[in-house]
Amino acid sequence: MDAQLDEKALEKSLADSLGDLVPEERTVSEDEFVEIVGQALELVGGEMLFKMCIDVDGRNEFVAAAAVGSDAKRQFLLLTLPVNGGVLKVETASKSTNPVAGIAPAYAGLMDVFQAAA
Repeated sequence: MDAQLDEKALEKSLADSLGDLVPEERTVSEDEFVEIVGQALELVGGEMLFKMCIDVDGRNEFVAAAAVGSDAKRQFLLLTLPVNGGVLKVETASKSTNPVAGIAPAYAGLMDVFQAAA
């Protein structure tokens, strides 16, 4: 139950901080998306793991995977924004139905192994 409360608090904290960062409804560049996500994650001490642009039901959207916290308390987030602009959606990867959600923890684990080997 506590994990669910923590996830909801994290999602709400990020969503509340995004009000001024999301551009009006217009085409958003990849650089703008990275800037928006970076500013949002800075507010909660998170880091972007990777980003991509995917097709969802004929619509293109940017997706970023992020991590907040460390070790056992690390949580993974997905931040999505339609390329045509709109609302930035923030959700925990564990609750997301987005196919990218499963990649975030695996990618972070791979990066941990690479860093340990370096």
